[in-house]
Amino acid sequence: MPEKKASTAKKATSVNFESQLQQLETIVEQLEGGELPLDEALKVFEKGVKLSRQCQQLLAEAEQKVTILMENQEQAFEVDDQ
Repeated sequence: MPEKKASTAKKATSVNFESQLQQLETIVEQLEGGELPLDEALKVFEKGVKLSRQCQQLLAEAEQKVTILMENQEQAFEVDDQ
């Protein structure tokens, strides 16, 4: 059962990242459009900053996982070579 939880967590993270990235792209389009009143533009900008930070955190976590996997893979090759 732990494998299902890990798989579900990976899917949730991927969907979460993709969803957040899509929201961030929408925010950028809204702000670039220049149609929002100042107060609303500031609120949207603030939400965009939060989403950006969350996406950066998710990417950092993914990068860390890849690094760990690559290190484990290199260690496996070293054992096989001996």
